[in-house]
Amino acid sequence: MEINQQRLVDEFFELVKIDSASKDERLIADALIAKMRALGFEVTEDDAGKKIGGTTGNVIGILEGQKETPALLFCAHMDRVHPGLGIKPQLKDGVITSDGTTILAADDVAGIVAILEAVRIIQEQKIPHGRLEILFTVAEEGGLFGAKSVDAEQFQAKAGFFMDAGGPVGTIVTAAPAQKGLQVTIHGKAAHAGVAPEEGISAIVVAAQAITKMKLGRIDKETTSNIGVIQGGAATNIIPDTVKLKGEARSLNNDKLDIQIQHMVDVINSTCQDHDARADIQVDHSYSAFGLNNDDYAVELAVAAAEAIGLEPKIESTGGGSDANIINGYGIPSVVLGMGYTDVHTTKEAIAVKQLVAAAKYVLSIITK
Repeated sequence: MEINQQRLVDEFFELVKIDSASKDERLIADALIAKMRALGFEVTEDDAGKKIGGTTGNVIGILEGQKETPALLFCAHMDRVHPGLGIKPQLKDGVITSDGTTILAADDVAGIVAILEAVRIIQEQKIPHGRLEILFTVAEEGGLFGAKSVDAEQFQAKAGFFMDAGGPVGTIVTAAPAQKGLQVTIHGKAAHAGVAPEEGISAIVVAAQAITKMKLGRIDKETTSNIGVIQGGAATNIIPDTVKLKGEARSLNNDKLDIQIQHMVDVINSTCQDHDARADIQVDHSYSAFGLNNDDYAVELAVAAAEAIGLEPKIESTGGGSDANIINGYGIPSVVLGMGYTDVHTTKEAIAVKQLVAAAKYVLSIITK
């Protein structure tokens, strides 16, 4: 069951050259729909695009099997981060990169082509398999919006495999944190900065003091927190009356997450009181945590499939979220698999051909195991 390396690389090049962005995945979705139908899948596109204001919905493919084995779900996302338009892939010394002006979009085209190539091998060699379900999502990078909009009732999978983690192929992510977002508008009082500064209340000063009082960064081994966006001020001669903050907290422990978010809210409110300012605070639940045990079917299958092709399985937790957070919440136990790409979300993003081939072999092994 050897992978067709040239075909795999060619398809990777083909797909990364198709422009795609969060909520604008129409072109790559059309290409994938055609490819999946050619492989015999029953393909549908859901209404996620309409729900989130995008150009396309999630693409779902179902391929019935010949074996009475548990149905499996494989997932990758179709969108990519900026700058991800006009990608020009390069191959040198066994490593694929962009030309340095864009990302490469191995996150997550590598996952897409690994799934497609494994299915082609199954079809070409007429290897019996159970029911296969494929989900190519939209707007993962934008906030997991595609996965949040999918109707999970159509899936029968007993295990899900998301081709979307860092680390070498063989990495198996079995736990990821929940995330809550924080959107804050601090209201001070405008005044002339040169004529009557004492009559103003600087929203920037209030925000700065609040941020310095917060526990941010690595809180403990399960919990992180960050203020990532500050917007405010109009001119140097005006005491700023409003500032907007955006932040987040994540934790593998829901109680710790709630405690951290409440700490941030309390600090903002108390600092506002000290300065006679006020704050509008909105807390958003972004996604829930998930955690699988080593004896869960999805984990056992991922480990056995890795070992069957000579990979050393490495079970890890992560501090990042993915579509797997959402799908686990729908009741499909799922893991996220390492794809072997490096420097994702940067113009230095790269993937070795050996890792791309290993990822396709891994999918094939999971199906046949």
